[in-house]
Amino acid sequence: MAADRWEGSRAGVAGTAGRQSELAGFCLQQAVEKYLKALLISHGWKLQRTHNLEVLLDAATAYAPDLEDFRAVCQVITLYYMAERYPSSRMAGLTQEEIQRSLNTVQGLIDRVRELVP
Repeated sequence: MAADRWEGSRAGVAGTAGRQSELAGFCLQQAVEKYLKALLISHGWKLQRTHNLEVLLDAATAYAPDLEDFRAVCQVITLYYMAERYPSSRMAGLTQEEIQRSLNTVQGLIDRVRELVP
């Protein structure tokens, strides 16, 4: 499921504008959330209901300290969830360029989690 969201966010960025950019941002947030949760669950972490990537990253760095390098982009991507779920949020009106920049930056986190999760 994480891979599906990841591919959906990558495909969704191409040629998107306005509302579609917000949807691509939401898919990106969902993909990163699922990858982080997969890493945590593989280490015995008890599933928690949260969409906050920074909270998940706090727990994940106990197993992979190098993921700390992705804190800033996780903070931004968490806001994409808010833009989709709450259109009046301050992140409404995301651009294709913003989503693409985040996608490019967080690729390293996805690659690292894929290495760590069997």
